[in-house]
Amino acid sequence: MFTQKKCNFCGKDVPLGRGIMLVRNDGAVHWYCSSKCRKNTLKLRRDPRKLKWTMYYKKGRRQ
Repeated sequence: MFTQKKCNFCGKDVPLGRGIMLVRNDGAVHWYCSSKCRKNTLKLRRDPRKLKWTMYYKKGRRQ
């Protein structure tokens, strides 16, 4: 019934009952596993593909 959510910044799984859900004015729902991911997205506007600790960095460098 419940689905596992993925962090919108780092790509890790967000455990049920944990994490931060952000709903924007246009209805888009963003899930974050930690305040580190939330701040990197919203406040610092960093690209997750350029940070080594994210899954999106590792996914792009797989070759």
